[in-house]
Amino acid sequence: MATNPNNRRQTISYSTTNNENNIEIPSRPKPSTDNGPQRTISDINITSELNNKEEIEELGALQSLSISKVESAECECCGMCEECTEEYIRGMRDMFLGRLVCGICAAAVSREMEKNGGKKNEAVEKHMNFCVKFNKFGRAYPALYQAEAVKEILKKSLSKKGSRLMGPNNIGIARSSSCIPSITIQKVEALKEHMQF
Repeated sequence: MATNPNNRRQTISYSTTNNENNIEIPSRPKPSTDNGPQRTISDINITSELNNKEEIEELGALQSLSISKVESAECECCGMCEECTEEYIRGMRDMFLGRLVCGICAAAVSREMEKNGGKKNEAVEKHMNFCVKFNKFGRAYPALYQAEAVKEILKKSLSKKGSRLMGPNNIGIARSSSCIPSITIQKVEALKEHMQF
């Protein structure tokens, strides 16, 4: 593509099967070599509309207040680091009994509160214990942690089924005799009757 040193529009002609079309394509502006910060039009308009120094100082103070300081905060449950504002950290500490809890752990604590009837202290403690157990055992030995989780699931499912299947005096389901011998006996007797004729 040919460059236009004067930044004027260029006319490009091309032929089709029926007629000839002219299309005007403006040339691209040259990229700026200045890599420093640039002001936007809105910033320029605001400062040009302000006449005295007091208004400019007030605007600067408002802009500095609206930008909150962001800091890295570590969740006390899972140990994940997030970038949070000081207001967010204070709000989370107020909400979760003085502990800094990330968004994922906050959702887990909320679900636990639904399960236990809204007791926030118990929900936070239960989730903290779960995270401590996972961080000690689960991260170091993930395969063993998965096997332990399957074991817990089986224990829970068997304890629920066992209470329904086992009566007060019964040890378990009694096994009845197999029906296969009676089927084979019936077939043998039928063959004998058939052969006698």
